[in-house]
Amino acid sequence: MDESTRIRDASLGEIALVFLKLGTTAFGGPAAHLAMMEEEFVRRRRWITQAEFLDRLATANLFPGPSSTEVAIFVGQLKRGWRGLLVAGCCFIIPAALIVLAIAWAYVRFGSLPKVEGVLYAIKPAVVAIVIQALLKLGRSGVRTVLLAVIALLAVGLSLLGVSPVLVLVFAGLLSMASLATKNRLLGAAGLPKALGLPKVAVGSMAVAAVGAAFPVGIWRLFLSFLKIGSVMFGSGYVLLAFLRTEFVERLHWLTEKQLIDAVAVGQFTPGPLSATATFIGYVVAGWRGAIVATVGIFLPGFVLVALSGPFLPRLRRSAAVAAALDGVVAGSLALMAVVAWQLGRSSIVDRTTLVVFAASLVALLRLRLNSALVIAAAAVVGWVAR
Repeated sequence: MDESTRIRDASLGEIALVFLKLGTTAFGGPAAHLAMMEEEFVRRRRWITQAEFLDRLATANLFPGPSSTEVAIFVGQLKRGWRGLLVAGCCFIIPAALIVLAIAWAYVRFGSLPKVEGVLYAIKPAVVAIVIQALLKLGRSGVRTVLLAVIALLAVGLSLLGVSPVLVLVFAGLLSMASLATKNRLLGAAGLPKALGLPKVAVGSMAVAAVGAAFPVGIWRLFLSFLKIGSVMFGSGYVLLAFLRTEFVERLHWLTEKQLIDAVAVGQFTPGPLSATATFIGYVVAGWRGAIVATVGIFLPGFVLVALSGPFLPRLRRSAAVAAALDGVVAGSLALMAVVAWQLGRSSIVDRTTLVVFAASLVALLRLRLNSALVIAAAAVVGWVAR
């Protein structure tokens, strides 16, 4: 192997510096994050091969939680074991969490000021447009068969009827696996336990939720809520919105619709994973302690899953049952995204100005293919001027 293709080693210090840089500059959502990681680790630094990167990316897509963050954790694990896992994950997450924490403090302290309200007033319809863009993009690959389209439609109906997002995803995964088993005539007494492997994880997470519901509202309940969400949130980071709305707006009544959309907007126009929205919500609900436990709760499952999954990567990739379950869960996740887009649009597009911002944002994203961070920044300027 010549020098130009030799895989290079990386110290913990190098891993920390690179992921701190990515965590501070990685705007644009998971797709942009992954593109930056591929450029940084495969092409520029040659820390891993293209095949290793794609293998980790594919495996991350099998897990709940933010895929770009889990790929970062995988890279750290591959280079420096459990120490690299912790350093890479924390250094990618912490910059975004600190930025969001500062914004959350300003929001709580100055959020009632007209100029701040104006900025968020215009950002909200832009966020709806970004969710729609992600939905259209992911739908091409996520709902590619008639069966998956039917599953998605059923999931939309269940969500509109008020069924928990967790149960919607379990239903979608089970239905997809049952279809595969029926088609291949493999649904027998011996095959059923294996076929139910993936949803058992989700059911276990629901058990965590049930335990959490017995605790009084407070820091512990906040941690359990985000731990549950981080354990069952499949698909795009935007599926997070469905879980947040169900948990904190409808069930616990800790947030208003306005606060939820504001939290999503902050998560969108800051760098790093969208799941850093948890930091914002934690601070709004319970101050700096709430910000810490919310951030730890939502990202902890990703660290655990990556740490435990190494020996099982080849088996997961070859499992037809897991692949079928994932297809169903993705279709259900896209359905939840569609419902969330409708709900957020209803509360955000309230007059002519917000309608214009929404339409212009869609054109900028779908036709001009502008970066979502630029669209958010432009909307913020419009809101500042308009209000």
